[in-house]
Amino acid sequence: MSRIEARRDEDTVTAGPLVGRLLDGLPPEAVLTDPDVTASYANDMASFCPAGTPAVVVLPRTVEQVQHVMRTATALCVPVVPQGARTGLSGAANATDGCIVLSLTRMDAILEINPVDRVAVVEPGVVNATLSRAVGEHGLYYPPDPSSWETCTIGGNIGTASGGLCCVKYGVTAEYVLGLDVVLADGRLMSTGRRTAKGVAGYDLTRLFVGSEGSLGVVVRATLALRPKPPEQLVLAAEFASGAAACDAVCRIMAGGHTPSLLELMDRTTVKAVNDMARMGLPESTEALLLAAFDTTDPVADLTALGALCEAAGATQVVPAEDAAESELLLHARRLSLVALEAVKGTTMIDDVCVPRSRLGELIDGVEQIAEKYRLTIGVVAHAGDGNTHPTVCFDAQDPDESRRARESFDEIMALGLELGGTITGEHGVGVLKKKWLAREIGPVGVEMQRAVKQVFDPLNLLNPGKLF
Repeated sequence: MSRIEARRDEDTVTAGPLVGRLLDGLPPEAVLTDPDVTASYANDMASFCPAGTPAVVVLPRTVEQVQHVMRTATALCVPVVPQGARTGLSGAANATDGCIVLSLTRMDAILEINPVDRVAVVEPGVVNATLSRAVGEHGLYYPPDPSSWETCTIGGNIGTASGGLCCVKYGVTAEYVLGLDVVLADGRLMSTGRRTAKGVAGYDLTRLFVGSEGSLGVVVRATLALRPKPPEQLVLAAEFASGAAACDAVCRIMAGGHTPSLLELMDRTTVKAVNDMARMGLPESTEALLLAAFDTTDPVADLTALGALCEAAGATQVVPAEDAAESELLLHARRLSLVALEAVKGTTMIDDVCVPRSRLGELIDGVEQIAEKYRLTIGVVAHAGDGNTHPTVCFDAQDPDESRRARESFDEIMALGLELGGTITGEHGVGVLKKKWLAREIGPVGVEMQRAVKQVFDPLNLLNPGKLF
């Protein structure tokens, strides 16, 4: 056993010295030790991901308090697991035994909104929807909008490089993070990036932290790019007799040079699940429902052209929304998809395979075959415009055989994604759930280089250990 491991074990057994050191720089209300309370912070929303027992949960409000936590952790060699709202789906926020859970939800201030520079400066605990509404009051727009946008935090979005429904036109979180303030493992504070429109000074450390899942440092402040607020979008719904036909429509739309603000796909299983849960009145006779939207100055003309492409691909019905309210109803149905699928059997494994758009139909067909092979319900919802699919395996966690089949089907879906030239995760991250698959995707040299980067920033392996690789 190494000296570091021995010290870590000692402090795991006797949490008293750890708590005492934390209280030297934190108010009592920021340090939680009740086992029932700390247990509630042990995991995110992922299935099949082990979670340990935290020694303590801390909820800092200032950068200095985060620095104190990290200095304490380094002095005692105690692992630290940074957390946001724990809406993640890969186990990246799961606790390890004896760790400090560093919850950043109380650092929730919007520090600046600048309409001239078109930037916002925020703390990591700011909820995505809160920021979106705040910048909207200034005629601005923060595009990344994960389905959990009403509860997920900007820090969590940065940690997993989240996407969202509008990424087909506006891109993902990484494209909007201009600069970061990061507390390193030893408690030092580092600033990366810029707030200017352009800047290429040195290595792009900002992009390195985006998607690092809390394994390199703790983000305590972010400078985010904003866009002018677009017109309200208008949505069109197109029904298809097969997933392949819907995917053909997606290919026609993208090849035709169109830039919808949203292009989402829901299969028959997902549509039925949403109707069962929320009585949305979506057409259950369809095998695939494609939702497309434009936020242009003339969305009606754009939707008409897009609707013609859908019909050419075999759409059985094309129905444009009449107004913004009807459009929002359709988008609400899409946002309910993952929650509705969870209600089918009580537990889900949500995959996050992204493939080239041209291979999307093959993935949809392959998932259907996997569902039949394992005798499981697997609903597919997708950010079809960028090839990012969320095959969602529904199963009874109390049934050991069904749980086994669920895990095996999940692995086959990821293998299929790689075979089609895709990636194991488009926006949910690796966490615990996909560790072995990351190694398969990037190869041994890639793993070696990533571990070397981790060693530079976190030589004692204190930050979110056991995640990614």
